[in-house]
Amino acid sequence: MTVLAEDDLQITLPAGVAGRKFDDETSHGLSHCMKAVDFIVELDDRTYFVEFKDPENPNAKPQDSAAFLKKFMSGAIDSDLKTKYRDSWLYEYAEGRAKKPIYYLVLIGASTLSDADLITRTDALKRQIPMNGPADRPWKKPFVAGCAVMNLAAWNKTLAHMPASRVGP
Repeated sequence: MTVLAEDDLQITLPAGVAGRKFDDETSHGLSHCMKAVDFIVELDDRTYFVEFKDPENPNAKPQDSAAFLKKFMSGAIDSDLKTKYRDSWLYEYAEGRAKKPIYYLVLIGASTLSDADLITRTDALKRQIPMNGPADRPWKKPFVAGCAVMNLAAWNKTLAHMPASRVGP
């Protein structure tokens, strides 16, 4: 099993599933001009681009956590999340690795978010990417198969085969 961790969040990949850190100089190498998702996970039939956001990190100051959640809920970081996806997709496409459907998964370490909050943020992110293309005509070659914003509880309900947890006790 492979564990992909950043700060106090981690996901455990099942046996046979490959995952890699993507937002570091070693893997990406173009951080001076392109944004990157945190991890790329390769399954047989799909690829997950995974981004972690953790306002409840035990090392975060309470006022910083509250400020981040306010920005998150207002949609103020949607543009950054969108750019991370698009730049990562372009990078993987240019490298010849974007051959399977790609799903964008944002894991937010925020237990206070309701299912309705997560759906609202997911829908907003889908519009930002944009997932479906222009309103009058869908993309002929979609570059994102799906998108979801999930907290730990929603992630573990949806992706039980690839559980998310806190690193610390």
